[in-house]
Amino acid sequence: MLRLYNSLVRYLLALDEGTTSARAALYDETGVRIALESEPIVSSFPQPGWVEQDADAIWRAQLSVARRVLQRCRGRVAALGITNQRETTVIWDRTTGRPVAPAIVWQCRRTADRCRSLAASPYAQEITARSGLVVDAYFSATKIEWLLEHIADGRARAENGDLLFGTIDSWLLWNLTAGSVHATDFTNASRTMLMNLSSGEWDPWLLDLFGVPSALLPRIVPSSGIAGVCAAEHFGYEIPIASMAGDQQAALAGQVCFSPGLTKNTYGTGCFALMHTGGHRPLAQQGLLATRAASPRAEPQFAIEGSVFVAGAVIQWLRDQLGLLKVAAESEALARSVDDNAGVYFVPAFVGLGAPYWNGHARAAISGLTFGAGRAHIVRAALESIAYQTRELLEAMQQVSRTQISELRVDGGAAANNFLMQFQADILGCRIVRPQDIETTALGAAYLAGLAIGVWSGPEQLQQLWKPERIFEPQMSPTMREELFAGWKQAVARCQL
Repeated sequence: MLRLYNSLVRYLLALDEGTTSARAALYDETGVRIALESEPIVSSFPQPGWVEQDADAIWRAQLSVARRVLQRCRGRVAALGITNQRETTVIWDRTTGRPVAPAIVWQCRRTADRCRSLAASPYAQEITARSGLVVDAYFSATKIEWLLEHIADGRARAENGDLLFGTIDSWLLWNLTAGSVHATDFTNASRTMLMNLSSGEWDPWLLDLFGVPSALLPRIVPSSGIAGVCAAEHFGYEIPIASMAGDQQAALAGQVCFSPGLTKNTYGTGCFALMHTGGHRPLAQQGLLATRAASPRAEPQFAIEGSVFVAGAVIQWLRDQLGLLKVAAESEALARSVDDNAGVYFVPAFVGLGAPYWNGHARAAISGLTFGAGRAHIVRAALESIAYQTRELLEAMQQVSRTQISELRVDGGAAANNFLMQFQADILGCRIVRPQDIETTALGAAYLAGLAIGVWSGPEQLQQLWKPERIFEPQMSPTMREELFAGWKQAVARCQL
């Protein structure tokens, strides 16, 4: 067991770099969050469907919030963990350490045509078999391919080892270690569409298909384990970097879902549901993805993942574009102010539909409107859409895994909405468990770092620390549940015509 400091309390620092903000959180050895700082991250949209970010700005924001958090630390940090928005692609110069192009964000659709061509080709099934992913612009491979074609002498420089690629975890690790470590973890690597999911290594066939030189790529390391040491210049002393994990896998760890069948759903801009499958590698079926789970175990651990593209973002749209809400928190009271949805369904397919459909051509629609429907019914229908989409994910997961989900652990900003959580329990027919700390992404990074240095002995000890804040039991009759869900399915069908 590694003991790094003799301070009475061993603090753990989690760096949580998301799509819209960079955050830093400080935890004590009981897993209690004692400080949190945040700065916004700005995206730019240079063309329709394109989404970019400034990688240098991401690093500066992350460093700033970490320093502010450490000002509130009474001792020394024993280790830090990194969790990050996944798939977002950065390429930088090995010598200067500076990005050679804007970061292409996971949401960016600039390579959609390339992906449609690949999806219709004989290569599609082999890509999925090797990577566990469906062919989509969401993932990093075609982003790297595009950048190498548009950076001056990009491919030649990459082949010579002059350029480096990383997802955001790698970019932060490189900067934290003053350019001494170029690595990523299994969970982030599994989202690039370049890693062989079974072997945990970069796949030569996939690299050749996408024209990605191996010299460009980071080393793949465990999610829980010391990947490097943070240079003293950043925080005044060296800190072991003891975990890295993509945000959704970190949230799975933060919900202490380390055993097969345990399932969580994160309600953020989108929804991301993951079911732990242990050492069994699941198949990518019904629009679901097979991915690596973050784990302190030496042997590979896997998960099934389903993505809803628009969840909390639909409430933001009602607020910002239609002016139906002043603040997002108003949605709960409005939804409760009416007895039902009055037959109104809102399918928020603004950027297509995620799992189980993966239909990028579907578009958002509100159906069932009558003169009896008003503002509250539309807001209620928007909240209900999040729960309906989650049910579709979980039904597909249960079929693929042949495992019945008895409870769903929830987190993310929209998980604070009690109306949504109760409706989720009703439409699923299973209990919903909301933990005391719904910031489980950062918590997961702290848990994984603490496990790596011996703050906690294993997942069993973490389970004792993890506490539910509220449990929502289903109250709706099975007949009503299925009637409402049938209406949802009809509304979805209309969006795909």
